Parts: sequence; C-alpha cells; structure tokens
Amino acid sequence: MSGILSRSNRALPGGGNRGPLPPETSGGGGGGGGRGDGDGLHGFHQQLQRYRLGLLFTIASIMMLFVSFTTLFVARRGAGRYDPTTGNFNTDWVAVPLPMKILLINTAVLLLSSLLVELARRSARLEAILVPMSSIPGVRAVRETSRIWVGAALLAGLAFLVGQAFAWRQMHSHGALLGSGPASTFVFLLTGTHALHLLAGLSVLLYALLAAGPRLSLERRSITLDVTAWYWHFMSVMWFYVLLVLRLMN
Repeated sequence: MSGILSRSNRALPGGGNRGPLPPETSGGGGGGGGRGDGDGLHGFHQQLQRYRLGLLFTIASIMMLFVSFTTLFVARRGAGRYDPTTGNFNTDWVAVPLPMKILLINTAVLLLSSLLVELARRSARLEAILVPMSSIPGVRAVRETSRIWVGAALLAGLAFLVGQAFAWRQMHSHGALLGSGPASTFVFLLTGTHALHLLAGLSVLLYALLAAGPRLSLERRSITLDVTAWYWHFMSVMWFYVLLVLRLMN
C-alpha cells in the first residue's frame, strides 16, 4: 500500500497531478521590460544631471580663462621701463576710449536675451510633460511656445554681437586697433573671447530651435535649453565682469 501511495504522489509529466510550478518572474514582454513612466522620468533627470555636471566643468574652465587674462592684464599694466635719467618707470599703457553708450545698450540687450532664454527653458520643461498628454482623448492640446522664446532669444543674442561689432568699429575710428598697444589688445581680447563663447551658445539655441518631433525630441529640447539657459546666465554675469575690468583698465 505504501508503494502505491508513493507512486501516486509522484508528478506525472503532462498529467493533472502535476507538481507546483515555480513562481513567474516579473518584467516580461508587453510592459516595456518592466519600465514604467517613473523609470522614464528618472532617466530624464539622470541625463539632465549629467549635462549639468558637464556645464559646471565648462563654466569652471571659462572662469579660469578670464581670470588668467585679468592676472596678465594687471601684470602688464604695472610693467614699465626704468629711465635712469629721470629715475622713473615709463609705461606704454595708453587708455582706450570706450564707447560706453554702445556697451550699455549691448548690456541691456544681453539681459533681455537672458530673460528670453529663461522663458524658453521653463516652457520647454512644461512641454516635455504636457504635450505627450495631449494625445489622450478629451485632453486639450498644449501649444508649444518654447520655440517662440528660443527664436526671440536667438535674435537678441545676434543683436548683441552686432552691437559689439559697432563698438569695435567705433574704437577703430578712434585709433584703438588690435595691435596698437597693450591696452587696446586687452580690450579686444576680453570682448572678443566673450563674443566667441556667446556665439557657441547661439549655435546651441539654433539647434534647439530646429529640433522637432515626438516626445523624445521634446525631452531632448528641454535638456538642451536647461543647460543653455544656465550657460547664458553665466555669460551675462561674465559680461559684467568684462565691463568692470575694462573700466579698471582705464
């Protein structure tokens, strides 16, 4: 009898007396590999943090560059030749006539562009969340306004560079050339370096303006504008630093 019971308790292949099945594993097909909306949002924040970290390194390098220029400027301004006949140090540092009206107008334009970039950053952040929800029946479509702000900021940034060209032209008319003296060299070095870095920011804004498409492109645009906006705010602060150094130069 015990042998019969032992044989009856065995799991028969393909029969109804089958033993307990192992537990099913989660994360199967049809659910996107177990990735929900929270994972996508987490991935978005991870990418944003990585790009912001790269921005910090970029800002640090730019600050070191301008500080190096300033240190060199201070050392060069105090340099001179000793005249044994008079017992004085003679310097070749000649003050440069700065077109302050044009520079102040350029400052206002740059601040306006910084405000427009900030509006574009906030609009793109909302669009990355709300625009995909517009595909749900009954949900009102969200108008994408970030492109409008990006286009306006792009025009303002170009206007700043055009204003800088007018300032350089006016300095040329007063005899301040790139190689006419150490003071004029530093003026063009500082303002030209700032303009080149701002031009790099304009190229990123142009990319954000042309980037279009579904949700993935909206998230990419949001990350791009977030990093570019903070970079643009930093360049606005650096412009005030450049103006301060130029005033001290004279």
